[in-house]
Amino acid sequence: MSATPQQNGAESEAELTDGFHLVIDALMLNGIETIYGVPGIPITDLGRLAQASGMRVISFRHEQNAGNAAAIAGFLTKSPGVCLTVSAPGFLNGLVALANATTNCFPMILISGSSEREIVDLQQGDYEEMDQLAIAKPLCKAAFRVLHAADIGIGIARAIRAAVSGRPGGVYLDLPGKLFGQVMDAEAGRRSLVKVIDPAPAQIPAPTAVERALDVLRGAKRPLIILGKGAAYAQADDDIRALVEKSGIPYIPMSMAKGLLPDTHPQCAAAARSTVLQDSDVVLMIGARLNWLLSHGKGKQWGPPGSKKFIQIDIEPREMDSNVEIAAPLVGDIGSCVTALLRGMGDDWAHPSSEWTGAINAKKETNIARMATRLGKNSIPMDYHSALRVLRDVIKERPDAILVNEGANTLDQARGVIDMYQPRKRLDVGTWGVMGIGMGFAAAATIETGKPVLAIVGDSAFGFSGMEVETICRYNLPVCVVVFNNDGIYRGDGVNLSGGTDPATTAFVKGARYDKMMEAFGGVGVHATTPDELKRAVDAAMESGKPTLINAAIDPAAGSESGNIGNLNPKSALAKK
Repeated sequence: MSATPQQNGAESEAELTDGFHLVIDALMLNGIETIYGVPGIPITDLGRLAQASGMRVISFRHEQNAGNAAAIAGFLTKSPGVCLTVSAPGFLNGLVALANATTNCFPMILISGSSEREIVDLQQGDYEEMDQLAIAKPLCKAAFRVLHAADIGIGIARAIRAAVSGRPGGVYLDLPGKLFGQVMDAEAGRRSLVKVIDPAPAQIPAPTAVERALDVLRGAKRPLIILGKGAAYAQADDDIRALVEKSGIPYIPMSMAKGLLPDTHPQCAAAARSTVLQDSDVVLMIGARLNWLLSHGKGKQWGPPGSKKFIQIDIEPREMDSNVEIAAPLVGDIGSCVTALLRGMGDDWAHPSSEWTGAINAKKETNIARMATRLGKNSIPMDYHSALRVLRDVIKERPDAILVNEGANTLDQARGVIDMYQPRKRLDVGTWGVMGIGMGFAAAATIETGKPVLAIVGDSAFGFSGMEVETICRYNLPVCVVVFNNDGIYRGDGVNLSGGTDPATTAFVKGARYDKMMEAFGGVGVHATTPDELKRAVDAAMESGKPTLINAAIDPAAGSESGNIGNLNPKSALAKK
């Protein structure tokens, strides 16, 4: 791509290019076809020209939501999702998503326009002046700034490789405004571009490490496999399934790993999670980390100290021993490590004892029966379980649909109720447990995969990204949003402890009609007050593919503070009893 201006009245034209076109050419050369972002100074024309070049440019209403879209695009495709923002405040909005992507190990590149270095460094008060590179560095995997048009190709190549190699993560690329207008010879510009070769090379585990892991696993009497979202990201689905089934070992999936094997698989021990975590003696972790989501591998949840050995597969060596001793660290990419374990197991691998698997199955049956009783209630107003029973059936009937899930109680309850049947079909808040990912994830999920999306969100969570229903309508995306509306954060029946007239800090407007928001932008809005109404509305939305928002009225008294992690919310020792 090039520009060809006349040269001072000369008879011939010199073919030139500029920073705008070089950025676009570098991205397209590396197979990046979609940009998520918010237009404005100084990157407005970059978006316009990218769209003119054939790239898809999805404009959001807020940079954080555009960044979340880019992040989940990276997770789904293993290629860095790109978010484009304006300088300073826009950059800061996108930085929230970039930090979250890094924590979750999603490959993402945040590209932001910025003020000129000579003014920023002297702090002379430029438009939206900010040293964005310095701010971004502590919150992402890598950060780069490009000052010369001839370096754009290298800058983008470095950003791509940093985002996807090793442990994936977020990368910041700073492009000062003057860079875009720099002009150079088009042929020299073309030669300056870099096509990244093998950006995420396989990391082969050491044979001794593989044998050590197999030795520990052979000695197990009560083994357990934990599948994390890293296993889903790896897209080594067939080998992971082969390893689980060949070993015969019970497994539990972390939330975004659900569907790597169907949740209805006979070896899935999710319904006996507490039993297997506490009673297992060897735990093989594939793409999972012993962070707060697994109680750091310590405490009553895990049984007596020293009662189990851990085998951990991770591409990052520093992850080992981060909380407890790892008896058999297996450093490498998940696909290579799982393949090596499969080869080493041979054809005569002994399955766990029937005593262990029988105890797990008995606990599963008890817990499933208990849950069935709760799900069987046709309560009106709806509670979480009566509403989720309907949505569980929707996913069972449409296993190819993508489920996006966020909230407190809405997230916690859905994780345990809704079975998944295919990999990378459940997208949620991940490692940080943040709110606000809903509409960004939903938009990017359907754009990147072409599949319909069912987004189940709490009314509080919806507030962080709800304006993006306009984006969903503008691009006519097949997204059905179900807002679990119980009039507040956690619950809608909070009270003002002072006795004053202000609402409680956790209360929202009672009876709010979020469905009217979707109608305002040309989508379909439905108010559902019973399970039957909810089922009919979701079925119609999924069949039509039209942007739809269903306001599911939930009992304000339903729910608990902070969902299943209320223990993380400190209480005042002086609070009234």
